[in-house]
Amino acid sequence: MSRQMGRRAVLLAGLALSAGPALAQAPYARRNISSFTVQDWRDHYDGLGVATIIADTASRVLHFWNSDGSDHRLYPTSVPRSDELTRRGYTEIIRKKVGPDWTPTPSQKERFGWQYMPPGPANPLGTHAMYLGWPAYLVHGTHDTRKIGRRSSDGCIGLYNAHIEELFGLCPIGTQVKVI
Repeated sequence: MSRQMGRRAVLLAGLALSAGPALAQAPYARRNISSFTVQDWRDHYDGLGVATIIADTASRVLHFWNSDGSDHRLYPTSVPRSDELTRRGYTEIIRKKVGPDWTPTPSQKERFGWQYMPPGPANPLGTHAMYLGWPAYLVHGTHDTRKIGRRSSDGCIGLYNAHIEELFGLCPIGTQVKVI
């Protein structure tokens, strides 16, 4: 009797171990898929202009289209940590900078004690920044890759440094941007 129970226990344990990774990943995959919303630039603009970006804060993804629509790219992002910090609407890229320095807003200085940061690995703007028509709002890189896919910023849209470098090269000044 104990020999049969031993075989059953080993068989059940083996099945549980082999199914474990699939079961552990299933809720994660469903949650990510269900939160992603496909965007079409035509739902937001009459034309693509020199290029178009739609930053979807709910899906935490940035959509890019070039001027003729032949190139559509998606980038995972970090987004503002609260709705109060999220500015939504239409703007455009007005300036671009490789190796940006960072000056925190008066609110950030008060809340966190943050100070000016020169370019470098500790800089929260990462390696590249694209400044929007709204003061203190940017699309930029980050050295802290844990922030991507999360509500973690004070208003900006953050990308992996490799992705912002690529996007930086694709977006001319005047690229239209919509944050939804």
